[in-house]
Amino acid sequence: MSARDLAQRLFSLQDRVAVITGGAGLLGVKHAQVIASAGGIPVLVDIDRARAEAQAAEIAETYGVPAWGTETDITKEAQVAALLGQVLERHGRVDILINNAARDPKVGGASTVALSRVENFPMEQWDADLEVGLKGAFICSQVVGGEMARRSRGVIVNIGSEYGVNGPDQRLYRQAGVAEEAQPVKPITYTVVKSGLVGMNRYFALYWGSRGVRVNAVSLGGVRQDQSDEFVRRYIEQVPLGRMAEANDYQGTILYLCSDASAFLTGTNLVIDGGKSCW
Repeated sequence: MSARDLAQRLFSLQDRVAVITGGAGLLGVKHAQVIASAGGIPVLVDIDRARAEAQAAEIAETYGVPAWGTETDITKEAQVAALLGQVLERHGRVDILINNAARDPKVGGASTVALSRVENFPMEQWDADLEVGLKGAFICSQVVGGEMARRSRGVIVNIGSEYGVNGPDQRLYRQAGVAEEAQPVKPITYTVVKSGLVGMNRYFALYWGSRGVRVNAVSLGGVRQDQSDEFVRRYIEQVPLGRMAEANDYQGTILYLCSDASAFLTGTNLVIDGGKSCW
């Protein structure tokens, strides 16, 4: 076998079916693109049906795979079970689950500054954030992962964050001239959810290892979007590579974890933050 043939075989996802939660979001679409580029069939799952269907249609046209999008509330067991039924009816199999969905309110928005601080944090937001980020990931793993375990083959990838490894540096969000008790902060629930995913990741890796299901996490550094110049300046001062991530910087890692190139890897949390955690 030539070197090129070996590489193609290791990284091929030909006809493998991948369920991606939060599939219509910024990173969810990027995950779907790289899976489709390797011949896989991405299923974009989101609460926004129209956006999921539109993004899936674009991916299908670009990569020539039968990608599709659908609406599912991943906090509802019956809806996730129905989603699995749809996937099996269409394809007869499911090979990959990417637990990507999460609530991530923008820090500093007028509606979040006062309530983001621990002293004022609403229990309604605590419940909603954990419902999606942890309960939703558990239900999807339980239902979809259970099907993969029944077939003795499959991959789960949990999308974590640097803030689930080291916690947020709240100095990044400080605003000049604002009293200490009113300074915006990254909400506690984001760290709790992403830390919990890493623990869930280890649990499922051990639970289903003998059943042929590999489970790994990726803890991502900050992605450049519409942050202020001041925030970006502060952030990249902490990054050895001297920049924030672009949304497509993680695609190679997703392909690696979903493919046979990582056939002996499970229970791992890959921290991909431009070296920020090395300090």
